[in-house]
Amino acid sequence: MMGHLVNLLHGTVLFNQLCFNDLPKLFKQKRYAHTGKFAKFLEFNGAPLPLQGSGDLTNHAANLINHKIYFSNGGELNGIPHIQTLREFPREELFGKVVMVRFDSNILVKRECDRKNQSDSNAVYTIKYLHKSGAKVILVSDWNMNTPELHTDSVTDFLSEVLQTQIVPLHANYFKKQAKMNSLEKENIHLLENLSNFKEEVANSLEFARILSSGVDIFVNDSFSNCHKVLASTVGVTRFCYTCIAGFHFEERLDLLKNLAEASTKPYVAIIGGGNLYDKAASFQFLASRCQVFVFVGMMSFQIMHALGVSIPCDLVDGQAVNEALDIVRLAQDKNVQILYPKDFWCQKKCNPKQLQVFPSHGILDDWVPVDLGPVSLDEIDSTLTNCKKIMWIGPVQFVYSSVYTNGASKLARILDKLGQNNCEITVVGTAASKLVRPEKSSLSFINIIENASVVWEFLKGRKLPGVMAVDRGYPFEINWSSIYSDPAQPLVVDIGSGNGLFLLEMARRRQDLNFLGLEINEKLVLRCLDSIHQYGLKNGYFVATNATSTFRSIISTYPGDLVLVSIQCPNPDFNKPEHRWRMLQRSLTEAVVDLLAPNGKTMDIDQIYLQSDVEAVAIRMKEQFFRHGKGKLDLEYGQSEWLEENPFGVRSDWEKHVLERRAPMYRMMFSKSSGIGEV
Repeated sequence: MMGHLVNLLHGTVLFNQLCFNDLPKLFKQKRYAHTGKFAKFLEFNGAPLPLQGSGDLTNHAANLINHKIYFSNGGELNGIPHIQTLREFPREELFGKVVMVRFDSNILVKRECDRKNQSDSNAVYTIKYLHKSGAKVILVSDWNMNTPELHTDSVTDFLSEVLQTQIVPLHANYFKKQAKMNSLEKENIHLLENLSNFKEEVANSLEFARILSSGVDIFVNDSFSNCHKVLASTVGVTRFCYTCIAGFHFEERLDLLKNLAEASTKPYVAIIGGGNLYDKAASFQFLASRCQVFVFVGMMSFQIMHALGVSIPCDLVDGQAVNEALDIVRLAQDKNVQILYPKDFWCQKKCNPKQLQVFPSHGILDDWVPVDLGPVSLDEIDSTLTNCKKIMWIGPVQFVYSSVYTNGASKLARILDKLGQNNCEITVVGTAASKLVRPEKSSLSFINIIENASVVWEFLKGRKLPGVMAVDRGYPFEINWSSIYSDPAQPLVVDIGSGNGLFLLEMARRRQDLNFLGLEINEKLVLRCLDSIHQYGLKNGYFVATNATSTFRSIISTYPGDLVLVSIQCPNPDFNKPEHRWRMLQRSLTEAVVDLLAPNGKTMDIDQIYLQSDVEAVAIRMKEQFFRHGKGKLDLEYGQSEWLEENPFGVRSDWEKHVLERRAPMYRMMFSKSSGIGEV
C-alpha cells in the first residue's frame, strides 16, 4: 500500500518559514487549547517541561563516559548504547526528506484529560519540529480498534487539533485511486492506517516492513513504550531506511531510564510493588548492585516475607516463586542491602468487605484478606526514606482485594512528593503509580515519571531493548585531537573498516606530513592497533572502535584540519546485501564523506576517495552509491573507464595481499571532489 507514497510526497515541499531556530526553545512552557468534538479525548498541554535532573541532553551521555580509549559504544549502560537522536541530527538534512514517525498512541491519542502530564508533549514537538524543518512527515502508530471514536478519520482530525496542522489519512484504498492521491499532494503530514489492523505488525514481517517504509528516507522512533517489543514499525523498518533516529520523547524517556542505573547518588532506595515475582526476579541483580534499601509493597512483599520466615497465610504465597524469593533475600544479604517489608496491613473480612481492621503482618487471621498498607508500615517507610537522595518506585501498591476506604498508596505518593521538594531525586514507574503521584505532585517536586513499567522491567533484567538497538548508533563525545596527534592541523586520512590496521600503520610511517585515523567496528582489533601505534611511537596515527556508518559525520566534523582522503577497502560482502540494514556503505555515510571532504584536496599524491574490493559486485555497488549520493561533486580520477590495475599508494592491506597471492583480481577506483560546486 505504501509503494506509491514516494510519488505522492516527492515534488511537494511545503516549508513553513516559522522554523525553530534552536532546539532548546522546544522545551519552553506553552499551552494549546482545544475545543469541539474532539475535546473529549483530552485537553492537551502542548509543551514539555525541562528535563528534570537529566541536564542538557546533548551532554548527558558524554558526562557518563570517561575513557582513555575512544569506543563508540563506550557510553553503553546496561545494554543501552548512545544512539543517534533528532536533536543531534543535522537539521538541514531534514529538508525535503520523507520522514516516518512511529509515535506512541498512548500519548497523542488520549481519552482522558491529564493537564499535569506536560513532559509527554515532547512527542508533539518531534512532529512539529520535523514539519517546520521541511520534512515530509508520515505518522504511523497503533491504537485500540474497539473504541469507536478512535477510527483513523477521527484520530486524524484529533491530531490536526493537537498539532495545529491539517493531517491527512492514508488508507489502503487511497493508493488504488489516482484521483484520491492527487487530492493529497498539497499536504505534507499524513497519518497511515491503524497498524492494529495488520497482524504482520506484531509478527515483524520483513515484507510488511519493506512496504511500510517504501519511499521513506528517515525513520524517527518516538514510541518509547514499545521499545521492548519487536514490531515491524519499530524494528523491521530500520532495515530499509538509510537513517534511523530517536525522537525527542524517546530521547527523554531513554535518558530517564539510563538515570535509573546511575548509582553515584546515595542512599538509593527501590520501592518495589506489584506481583509476579517469578518473572521479575532477574531484575534484583541489577537493583542490588545499585540500591542500599529494598522497600517491598504490594503482593510481592508476601513472597519476601515468607522467605524471611514471617508467618503469613498460605494462600498469599506463590509456590512458583519460593526459590526466587530465597535467592533475592540471600542476594540482599551478600550485597548488604536492607530489606523493608510491611509490618501491618489493613484487612477486610471475606464475608463483609466493608468491615476493615489493621493486623500485624504475622497475625493475619484466616477469614481476613489484606487490602492496603497499614499505618505502622507507612510510618516506617516514611522514616526510612527521610534521608534518601534517590528513589525509584516501580509497581503498584496493589493486592488481590482492594478497598475504597483505605488510601495507603496515596499516602506513599504524598511522602514522595514531600521528599521531592527536598531535592530527593525520584522516579515513579508504571501507570498505576503515575496516576497516584500526579495529583499529589507539587510544582517544587523533583519527580520523574515513566508510565510504561514493562520497558523498565526488561531494562532492569539486563536485556537489550530491540526498539533501542534498532536505532542507529551515535558517537557520544568529541575526540580531543590534540591529545592524539602531535599536529592536529595536518591533513587527515580516514580508513573506514580498518581491520587489523596494517594499511594505515604503514601509511602513517611513510607519510609523517599526514594524520591517519582508522574506524573499525571490532574493538579487539582496535586495541591491537593502538598497541602497535604505541610500539612504533607514531604521533600521526590513531584508531577508534565505532560503527562508521552512523558516526562518521559526528567524529570527523570536529577535526580541526582538512579531510583529504577516505578509503574503504574490501568490506565484507555479507554486509552489502541490499536488504541488510547494517551494510557499511549506506547513503548517510556516503553523503557524510562527500560533505566533509576538502574539494580538490590533494596533498602531494593523495587523492580523496579510494575504494577497492575483491568482489566485483561489491565494488560496483560502492561505485554506484558514490555516484548516486555524491551530490554531483565527484569525478573518477585517472580518466577511469575500467578498474585501476594497481594500488596507487604502494601500500597493501593484509586482505589485499592475501587476494593477490592467490592471483585473484582486485577491483579499484579513485574519486576526487570538485571545488567548482559550493559546499553544503
